[in-house]
Amino acid sequence: MNRRHFLKISGLTASSSIFAHENNKKSPITNSSLSNPEIIGHGSHKYKVISDWGALDKDKYPIINCHAMAQTKDGNFHALCDGIRNNFLVYNKDGKLLKAWGTEYAGAHGLELFEEDGKEYFILVDGGWAVRNDSGKATRESGKVVKITTDGKLVFAIGHPLTVGAYTPKMRFQPCDAAVAPNGDIYISDGYGSNWVLQYNKHGQFIRKFAGPTDPNTEARLKGAHGVSIDLRDKSQPKLAVSSRSESKIKFYTLDGKYLETINLPGAFAGQLAFRGDYGFTGVCWSRENGTGKRLPNSGFVTIINKENKVISNPGGSQPEYDGEVLKPLHQTTQTFMHVHDLCIDKDQNIYVLQWNAKGSYPIKLEKI
Repeated sequence: MNRRHFLKISGLTASSSIFAHENNKKSPITNSSLSNPEIIGHGSHKYKVISDWGALDKDKYPIINCHAMAQTKDGNFHALCDGIRNNFLVYNKDGKLLKAWGTEYAGAHGLELFEEDGKEYFILVDGGWAVRNDSGKATRESGKVVKITTDGKLVFAIGHPLTVGAYTPKMRFQPCDAAVAPNGDIYISDGYGSNWVLQYNKHGQFIRKFAGPTDPNTEARLKGAHGVSIDLRDKSQPKLAVSSRSESKIKFYTLDGKYLETINLPGAFAGQLAFRGDYGFTGVCWSRENGTGKRLPNSGFVTIINKENKVISNPGGSQPEYDGEVLKPLHQTTQTFMHVHDLCIDKDQNIYVLQWNAKGSYPIKLEKI
């Protein structure tokens, strides 16, 4: 039961190009859903771009970055934004705003929806890149992770890993994302901090850490552990999927932290995987020029994988091609998106795109054709 049903190495400076907080000068692209809508994607996964699905009056509902979104059982969408205004925007299925609330999560970054004893909750991840005024400038602080009700009541908070002996005093904690397993265990990817995956039980008690810079298995180690999710496509073998965004890879682990395999996404800096049916969906924040050159700002798109973990469509990006088992480098081919941060997938496999550093972009809907 996870949100998506639906990198940042400690010690680098905030101005380093690896961090997801750099200036951009490009204006957002708009595509009216009423006339000549843009069609993007490949093969069985093509989409009509409805860029104004979640658009709001920016004077009434200003936001900086819309980082994540989840759809609750009532069909409503809860979009998570950083800054000191409107941490949550709640939409109905038609993109009409129902409610805007929250000012306490200045670094709001990751959102996991799950159900416990018939009631829905969020795990909310504040990554510590705090936007504390309307300039949009982020300052680096320690992150935090909280379990809250869907209307914002605090259930519990997970403290700095130092408090349970998992980190030393010099290790930074700036988590990016969280996932909840079927048994209630909580997994946190510390991608802006010390690059470990931290596992807790459903009460917030620490179990273990893995996949960090000193993991005994070098293949398991993450660089920019930006997103984490539970892969239930094979219900007999649940897996943990974690993006190693600085490496352009998604890595898979057992639920007790043992490394299994890697998906290579050359040229694409991908984040969280969102699962729906047999497919996985991930947002690409940047891509490389022609797939092999320098990393470009404003070069994001969406990538979709099948049950065999093969890329089958790249809405906004290049058509996927394989040379044998090796995926050829990917890159942006349209200017539909700037920096895709996360995705929400509804039951019809429509995609809702959330962006960072995109001039205050509200959620964009990709309607499956």
